Amino acid sequence: MRRLLATTTLVVGAATFVLAVVVAVAEFPRGVVLVGCVLIAGASAWYGILRRRSARVAGLAVAGLAIVAAMGIIVVGGAPLVDLLVVAGVLANLAAARGTLAVHVDLPGAPAPRHPVLFFNLRSGGGKAERFELAKEARARGIEPIELRAGDDLEVLVREAVAHGADGLAMAGGDGSQATVAAVAAEFGLPYACVPAGTRNHFALDLGVDRDDVVGALDAFVDAGERRVDVGDVNGRVFVNNVSLGLYAEAVQRKGYRDAKIRTLLDTVPDVLGPSGDELTMRWRGPGGHVHRGGAAVLVSNNRYRLGRAVGSGTRPRIDDGLLGITVVGAVSWRDDEGRALQRPWREWSAPTFRVDAERPIAAGIDGEALILEPPLDFSIRPGVLRVRVARKHPGTSPSAILPDGIRAGVVELARIALGREQKSSTSQQGDRNGPDGSHRTGEAAS
Repeated sequence: MRRLLATTTLVVGAATFVLAVVVAVAEFPRGVVLVGCVLIAGASAWYGILRRRSARVAGLAVAGLAIVAAMGIIVVGGAPLVDLLVVAGVLANLAAARGTLAVHVDLPGAPAPRHPVLFFNLRSGGGKAERFELAKEARARGIEPIELRAGDDLEVLVREAVAHGADGLAMAGGDGSQATVAAVAAEFGLPYACVPAGTRNHFALDLGVDRDDVVGALDAFVDAGERRVDVGDVNGRVFVNNVSLGLYAEAVQRKGYRDAKIRTLLDTVPDVLGPSGDELTMRWRGPGGHVHRGGAAVLVSNNRYRLGRAVGSGTRPRIDDGLLGITVVGAVSWRDDEGRALQRPWREWSAPTFRVDAERPIAAGIDGEALILEPPLDFSIRPGVLRVRVARKHPGTSPSAILPDGIRAGVVELARIALGREQKSSTSQQGDRNGPDGSHRTGEAAS
């Protein structure tokens, strides 16, 4: 089926491209504007399909407006039938490509635990646990539900459950709570299941858990496969997604952030980046070993995020690579301790360890939780320590595991699938681009 879809995508795409060029040349400039509207609609629709909630609404809204504009151009004049064929070709090609590149991994089977425990927070995700009756659904599957109430210490509850014989741990809540349960599961070598009952559920997405199937995620302790993934560590605290420092981390510490996020971020900018700001207090080493100062935003993640791409941006192709993802955003005019200017305001690389130092405590956002940490901040990766269970019917890997980096790479990958030579999912791939020091550079010269 995938080979058929890939072949269809390539054929329809080539035909649509040729037809679009003919329309653009024959009906210049009207044809160029029409083709532009169609391309904007296709790109926006793809962006929206890959995202949730407000980002999805925004992407699909832009796609809808672009389609309306294209239809208006068609109605005004020209050759409506040919124009409609271009629009239909782009939409059909988008749908076929999406279906072709969708990924599902058959993970190795694992026996169901005898005494699994589910921890859940009724307030997370706007009350998803209550809305989907997770406690009732858990009991029906032989899983003991334990509600996290106000004032409870989640880590204490999890350790008590393990002491009483729990041999499988699941969490239905936000990513901060997921990290707490995952840390204990990794410590005792117990299977862990992520139930997407939080607001964004980024960890669930990259693990290959269907975020729209909250109840189905409980089947991770009934009929599931198992994979081993990494977790990150900063000064002894586990994180499953990322740790943010700088502007965002400073903003989330402020009292009004939850009620007025944009305004709070804007109010924080002068304090961090202004003439008397604190931006230059952080010190860190780049992939070449040189010391730098500053960072409007520093993101250290459990494996590298795919950033700056239209397709799959904001997800991690792998979560078992054994490396931290490090991204620093700041002013291009900075100079390092040796007097050399940074080469670009955006720097991204991977490494097994990373250190950030400063003269004062550092504000940090750890998996969405606002904290103040004492420097230095020592980041490391714990490779393969977490045994993750994923329900059989869920994807089992990140949506960007095989997504190409651009149009050219996309065409190449579609051709491979059509010829029966598709690449393996990133879940089973081994990294082969690491440098001799264990670091991996992305899109930049070492410095």
